[in-house]
Amino acid sequence: MIFQGRSISNGKAKGEVIKLDEPLSFLGGVDGSTGDLRVRDGNVAGKILVFPKGKGSTVGSYVMYDLMVHGKEPAAVINENAETIVATGAVISSIPMIDRIPSVRLFEDGDIVTVDATAGTVDIEGITYKEVVSSVVSRNGKCILEKRPEKSRSFPGHWSLVAGKIEEGETPVEAARREIMEETSIKVGEPVDCMEPLYVREGKTLFKVYPFHFDAGDQDVVLNEENDEYMWASVEDTKRLRTVTDTILVMSRFMSRQ
Repeated sequence: MIFQGRSISNGKAKGEVIKLDEPLSFLGGVDGSTGDLRVRDGNVAGKILVFPKGKGSTVGSYVMYDLMVHGKEPAAVINENAETIVATGAVISSIPMIDRIPSVRLFEDGDIVTVDATAGTVDIEGITYKEVVSSVVSRNGKCILEKRPEKSRSFPGHWSLVAGKIEEGETPVEAARREIMEETSIKVGEPVDCMEPLYVREGKTLFKVYPFHFDAGDQDVVLNEENDEYMWASVEDTKRLRTVTDTILVMSRFMSRQ
């Protein structure tokens, strides 16, 4: 699956991903002579180093150069948002680098990716890509949660919002309305609110999730066969459950805006 970013430092590389979920300071965060990470287990040498953005002292640029001098530099660097320290370090060390990829959540440790930093692209091998919707359907400060069957192909046995795949020819909001009707028999109107898409990895499947918020009104839920059971839950209720990734995040944001 190829994603378009922005070229920061030209070049091409292919290798295995090592990912950080938090911003990285090369000064203090990486040993310039060995490539060992100090913020987690692992070594950056020859790896595709993925992290949201850089931080810290401008000396970090020279740590990257030191890695190159010792032959321990990453094969490439991928950021969500490049800042001057890392961008400068990549350029002076001839490390291919891109930024403006949608999210570091596209990647997991061990992924094999090809970075064409001249074109600004990254190709993640062996993943399946799906666009889905996930909707908060609320009434009186609570929303519908559905329990997925233990044999479900995705997040088995987890509680989720009303969710499903976007079919060919549908817009995300059309898909959200259809899924709500199919799974709960509730007919909704225009969304109360929406969020920018989120990216969720489950093994080798990458989901692009479009979150929506709809008002359930006074309609009753009639659950179809896709889910085992449902409940009306608050954010606090949901914290006690095993939920699909970002369920609580989406609920919290939408419910706090009411």
